[in-house]
Amino acid sequence: MISEFQDLSDKIDRLAQLTQSLRAENYLLRQANSLLSAENIAFKERLNEAQRRVEALLEQFPAPEAPASEDGDGGETNEATQ
Repeated sequence: MISEFQDLSDKIDRLAQLTQSLRAENYLLRQANSLLSAENIAFKERLNEAQRRVEALLEQFPAPEAPASEDGDGGETNEATQ
């Protein structure tokens, strides 16, 4: 009977140690998650800024010219010449 209580006590001790270990790991994971979230926000801000700068550069280029038609009549073919 005492042996059973000792086994139960040992299991409770291991459970308590495991609980403490998991709490410590959870704390570290929360800290890492917080740091990564902040880093992710900073990267998104950098990406948005780069996108704004690229768009500003693209606006400085002249608009592309429409291609001129070769026969000069808007692309319609002349039936008399066919």
